[in-house]
Amino acid sequence: MPVSAHGAPDGPDEGRGSVWDRWVRTAAPPPVAEVRGTLWSGAPPAAWDDLPPATRDAVLAQYDAYVEGADRVSARRATANSFFLTLNTAVVTAVGVLGAEVRPDVPATLVVPWVALLAQCLAWFSVLRAYRQLNAAKYVVIGAIEEVLPLSPWWRAEWRALGAGRDPARYRPVGHVEALVPALFALAYTAGLVLALVVPPGAS
Repeated sequence: MPVSAHGAPDGPDEGRGSVWDRWVRTAAPPPVAEVRGTLWSGAPPAAWDDLPPATRDAVLAQYDAYVEGADRVSARRATANSFFLTLNTAVVTAVGVLGAEVRPDVPATLVVPWVALLAQCLAWFSVLRAYRQLNAAKYVVIGAIEEVLPLSPWWRAEWRALGAGRDPARYRPVGHVEALVPALFALAYTAGLVLALVVPPGAS
């Protein structure tokens, strides 16, 4: 099978899958063993001490830069989440202020804004999902690098200290919560549309 420039399979099946897989589901990150073979330009070293000093310095510099890149992805994800949250909060406020101007007898005045709001909720969810996928892949690569380093603070120690994601009392991944927020806004907009179309104006 042909391989792309990034080392991923590139063939007729690329990009295919169900609508759920392409737009909603977030697959689990690959195991470290899957990326280990593509991490090193040559044969992977058996141990840290096998590397010459100059190579160790280069590995540490690349590791620092890569960890910093993972942090920047998290920061961009938080910024995107804040942007969409602020946008939707403003929309809800505007609906509350201008609700009296809505004309349920003209469906286009309700349906068109509703479609636009659902589209931006989908964009919100897709952006957060992409950042989660990118961060998950980066942490696997960090884990592959830390296999060679004398310490593994992120991949092993921190994850073990947090209960490996199995104990919500220790740590609940924020991605599980933030993924629900766009869906909740979309449901609220849909419920508002239904109520505006079904309940007559002035009804108690």
